[in-house]
Amino acid sequence: MNLQQRIKTLSELKTDLYKKDFLLTWEKNESDLRAILQIASLLKLIREQNISPRLFDSGLAVSIFRDNSTRTRFSYASAANMLGLEVQDMDETKSQIAHGETVRETANMISFLTDFIGIRDDMYLGEGNKYMREVAAALDDGYENGVLSTRPGIINLQCDMDHPTQSMADLLHLKKYFGSLDELKGKKIAMTWAYSPSYGKPLSVPQGIIALLTRFGMNVELAHPEAYDLIPEIVDLAGKNAELSGGSFKVSNSMEEAVADADIVYPKSWAPFHIMQERTEFLKNKDKKHLADLELEALKENYNFRSWEYDAEKMKTTKNGNALYMHCLPADISGVSCENGEVSAEVFEKFRIETYKEASYKPYIIAAMMLANNFEKPAETIEKIIKGSSKRVW
Repeated sequence: MNLQQRIKTLSELKTDLYKKDFLLTWEKNESDLRAILQIASLLKLIREQNISPRLFDSGLAVSIFRDNSTRTRFSYASAANMLGLEVQDMDETKSQIAHGETVRETANMISFLTDFIGIRDDMYLGEGNKYMREVAAALDDGYENGVLSTRPGIINLQCDMDHPTQSMADLLHLKKYFGSLDELKGKKIAMTWAYSPSYGKPLSVPQGIIALLTRFGMNVELAHPEAYDLIPEIVDLAGKNAELSGGSFKVSNSMEEAVADADIVYPKSWAPFHIMQERTEFLKNKDKKHLADLELEALKENYNFRSWEYDAEKMKTTKNGNALYMHCLPADISGVSCENGEVSAEVFEKFRIETYKEASYKPYIIAAMMLANNFEKPAETIEKIIKGSSKRVW
């Protein structure tokens, strides 16, 4: 489709994104999700045609990263800058939080001339998404009482439950790779645990994938060693989504079984649900001794499953022996970034460029979330951008 056809398709979608935070994909209806994908695709085309999509003359996009990040941090900055906003990173170590400043107060103080707040808080199970909602409530209070002239939109840049900018970028990658969302129906994706020599990786990526892709008629198989469960409610949600979409959802304890005849494989390490529960309590209590003991226990348990590596032999059993490999990056690559890891160097190198393409959609997904939050009629807004046809590079 050309630009005008894409805009027409977008205009026909009835959405509920305007002035709404984007915290969990399962809080959004299918039209909302399709609209984000379409806006992201349009913004990508606009940039490729050297048209400037700067919709803001000024304003801040504040980022709060409570965990390390490369792709998401730079994607958020790129998205904000593309739309004309300046990014200000909130370094909590340089704030008054250590002196007892409340979430309610901090949220308002950083928002006087702010249009968006992006938050990554994935370290504490049961706390990350809760914190985002606490910030949201504080912004509502500030706006309703005239403290804030506008209420900034919040974008979840990863929490303990979901990583919506990642899963939506993954979905856009699949849409582009296979041709359309309809082409994804009936495709099998193996979302499988894989070995990593590290500890405490969040559950949000696999949870985000199973909760989102089951909504589009895909056959999703979740595989992990017996002790490596995800949040039960989200696993249940994936099953219900599959029933409604005409797809399927299966849980197994075998990587070999999961990847067999798969169209797509997503080998990714995560910490067991029960370990993350314990870890959260120790972190809250600043219990360094028990944290150290827990880490040793978790690494020892991981070591028992070194065979959970996606390699050329396992790839041979996938659809046509060539299933699309996906990863949120950085992957633990055997013999490259670690001795034993999630994926063999041979397989990763074969799909390395595809994983980079997968990651490249994230800035556009975040920009689409921003645009849909701030402009009630995204299709008309994009049409005005094109008609204005201001060049990005002169």
